[in-house]
Order: sequence, then C-alpha cells, then structure tokens
Amino acid sequence: MSDREKNVGFAALLNVSFTVLEIIGGILTNSLALWADALHDFGDSIALTVSWFAEKRAKQPADKRRTFGYQRLSLFSSIFAAIVLISGSLFILSQAIPRLITPEHVNAEGMIFIAIIGLVINGLGFLKLKKGISQNEKILSWHLLEDFLGWIVLIIGAVMIKFWDYHIIDPILTIGFTAFVLWGVSKNVKETFNIMLQGVPKHIDIDKVKKSILSVKGVKGVHDIHVWSLEGETDILTAHVIAEDTLLKNSDKIRKSIKAKLKKHHIEHSTIEIENKRFCSGKECYFESNDRLR
Repeated sequence: MSDREKNVGFAALLNVSFTVLEIIGGILTNSLALWADALHDFGDSIALTVSWFAEKRAKQPADKRRTFGYQRLSLFSSIFAAIVLISGSLFILSQAIPRLITPEHVNAEGMIFIAIIGLVINGLGFLKLKKGISQNEKILSWHLLEDFLGWIVLIIGAVMIKFWDYHIIDPILTIGFTAFVLWGVSKNVKETFNIMLQGVPKHIDIDKVKKSILSVKGVKGVHDIHVWSLEGETDILTAHVIAEDTLLKNSDKIRKSIKAKLKKHHIEHSTIEIENKRFCSGKECYFESNDRLR
C-alpha cells in the first residue's frame, strides 16, 4: 500500500467515525455550525472513501489500453471531492443567512466539547494529507483544513455565546469560515482543471526549461516543446531539439545532458527528438528556423 493511499485511508477512517458524533452533537446543542459541519463531514467522508478506492486503482501498472497507467484516477477523485466541498459550503450558507435575521439558542458548553474533539481528529487527518504532493491529496487536505478551522471558529463562537449570550455569533462565524474555504478550494480546482487540460503545471516555468535545454553544449534550438502532468506529481515533457551536425552521431550524450537539466525542474519523464537544422520537423520548426537557426 502506497503512502498516498495510506494517507487518504487514514483521513477517511477518522472522518467517517467522527461524523456520527457530530450529528449527535448537533441535535443536542441546536448549533447550526455543528449541524453544518456534520453535513460537511458526511460529504467529506463520501469524498475521502471514493478517493481511497481511486488511489488503490491508480497504482495499477500501465497496460495496452492505458499506456500511462491509472494515475489520473486520483485527479478525477479530486474533482469529485471539490464538488462535494463546494456543494456542502453553499448549503451551509443557505442555512446560516436566515439565522442572521432570527438567531436561535444554542448550547455553548456542548459546542466547546465537540469542537475540541474535532480539532484533534481533523488536525491529525490534515497533517497526514498535507505531506502528500498529488492533486488529490491537496484537495482533500483542504477538506480537513476547513473542518479544523471550523472547529476553532466554533470554540471562539461558543465561548462568546457562553459569556455574552449573543447567539448571532454562530451564523456569522459559520459564514466567515465557509467563505474562506470556498476561496481556498477554488485555487486547487483551478490547478486541477489546468492539469486535466494538459497545461503546464504551476510549479514549472516553461521559459526556464527552454533556457536549460539551450544551455546544453551543442544544442542550437528547441521547438514543439510540451510540458504537462499526469496528476500533479508526475511531470512529462516532449520536445524537438536541434543540435550541431558534429554531435548528431552521439545524440545519446546530448539527450542524457538534457535529461539531467530537466530533472532540476521536476521533469523525470521526457521524450526528446534530436534533429539538425536542415531536417527540422514539427509545426513550430519553420518559424524557429527562420527566426533563430539560419
């Protein structure tokens, strides 16, 4: 079992077990924030469970039909998790806004007790997933960070309610942390769709990659360069490289030097075609040849 799979499984187990406690706590305290978070954790539990199954499938090796393997399943899982999170947040807002007009009494002591347990459980889950670098783990870590921040908000709100009997604090703080989470997950969703469209990963500067390739001795130009990622962790490059005629007989040496440069940019899987300037293929070749090579 991979570390990524273990992380997601651990977070899923914690979330599922705590959702039941939250539902009971919401009933006993009449706290909208607890009810909302119980619903959110229920959605998180579904998302985390699906993600765990996706991670198990994603580690299967490539075959004749899936030559890149199944790693992108974790990416689809991250989209599903984001949808659940956004939908739950919108529901929370729809329930919290009416309470701004007509606040309801809540049990502050019960809120504090449940919130402390929630801090511990969601904190452990977040720390587990935060170590991961896949897009799926990033999205899921936001689920748990949302809950962790939510429990802090609940503790603050419950203390203020207990001492000042000001029950409107409950919906105000609920709206605040929900808006923050929506902002945070939107950034991860943006990068997820970028990866789905085979865009350049945000941690890679393609101009710097080109400069690194051009810095290799004997390289005269580079064109038709494409950089993308399978799931936010495995980065891939394909490129046509034009080399000096005298070095074409030992193209493996140039290719090896280029690959060493690419590893510094977190690109470990690359396909490089070595050409000379008189035989240059690819849709960008004509312009490259006219502008820089001849």
